[in-house]
Amino acid sequence: MDPRFGRAPHFMVFDTATHDFVLIANPNAAAAQGAGIKAAEAIVKAGAAVLISGECGPKAFRALKQAGVRVYSAKSVSVAGALEAFGAGKLPEATAA
Repeated sequence: MDPRFGRAPHFMVFDTATHDFVLIANPNAAAAQGAGIKAAEAIVKAGAAVLISGECGPKAFRALKQAGVRVYSAKSVSVAGALEAFGAGKLPEATAA
């Protein structure tokens, strides 16, 4: 799992009810600036209610919160580990970037 939300090469949208998922490419991962905002827009467009990431910058965090997306912090863990921790209620919800 990439610790940098806006620079992650892909996003995984995971359905907690069915365990189905899709991968979404992040075409702005290498952008000189604005990668976090564009990444937040992609997450909102995908219909996600929750974002699990290592780091989320302040602009992306604000955009996600304004769209009603809850942000959780998962550092130094695999995607499977993050999903397991989230399902068990063990991930902290971020209150600021």
